[in-house]
Amino acid sequence: MLTLEAAGEREQEAVGAALAACLKPPCIVYLEGDLGAGKTTLVRGLLRAGGYDGAVRSPTYTLMEPYPLPAGTLWHLDLYRLGDPEELEYLGLRDLLQDDVLLLVEWPGRGRGVLPPADLVIRIGYLPGARQLRFEPVTARGGEVVADLARLLQHKVKGSA
Repeated sequence: MLTLEAAGEREQEAVGAALAACLKPPCIVYLEGDLGAGKTTLVRGLLRAGGYDGAVRSPTYTLMEPYPLPAGTLWHLDLYRLGDPEELEYLGLRDLLQDDVLLLVEWPGRGRGVLPPADLVIRIGYLPGARQLRFEPVTARGGEVVADLARLLQHKVKGSA
């Protein structure tokens, strides 16, 4: 596990950019945190560093947004408004799960039972004047991402275990 602090939107985007350097497809990442915690801000930093320069918005109403990147497609899902996990089947979730795909999922609990398991869970919480980002690997692939990120951001690490 790796724990970081980000003081402000710019730092949160910088963490996302560092994550982009460590994340290789195929990989499934769950993003957990309250409304306004900065899940989409983290994704924006990741996308910018990955070469995407278009608008990045939370897919709250569309549920899914694809972003073509040189390394493959990043799918950003926001399941906050999902009525039933089975809706993911109708949206074509199975078609998204390919070898060149990065899948970042906000509110993954709403897709429980249908979503594939995560390689990495990122939990974003509030601190006075900052956000705490906890990177919790679930698979060996997730563990590699966390180890690479820790090496890349050694000077910013507030604590790890």
